[in-house]
Amino acid sequence: QVQLVESGGGLVQPGGSLRLSCAASGRIVSGNAMGWYRQAPGKQREVVARINSAGKMDYTNSVKGRFTISRDNAKNSVYLQMNSLKPEDTAVYYCNVGGALYRAGEYWGQGTQVTVSS
Repeated sequence: QVQLVESGGGLVQPGGSLRLSCAASGRIVSGNAMGWYRQAPGKQREVVARINSAGKMDYTNSVKGRFTISRDNAKNSVYLQMNSLKPEDTAVYYCNVGGALYRAGEYWGQGTQVTVSS
């Protein structure tokens, strides 16, 4: 069993930055892919970025050049640095562990709200 705890969400003005963190506990996750997803009101959950155990990353087109995913295996953690935030980035962001670079895993965090508004 893996437990995930996200932090770092909040309210930010357009053009601002936030850094999301996700700490995993339980089974060792260093060999697993990790990722971030988001769900806006009235929309389906979508992948934002994923990173595999080798450090290869993948991003959805709308965040390329603005968001950076990283991981620290020693801390069983994954991060999402979000820059140049836009109102359309407003959503609940979820951490995910397991799966592969292009496939979600079975473990999900509880979500953290990101609101981009002036």
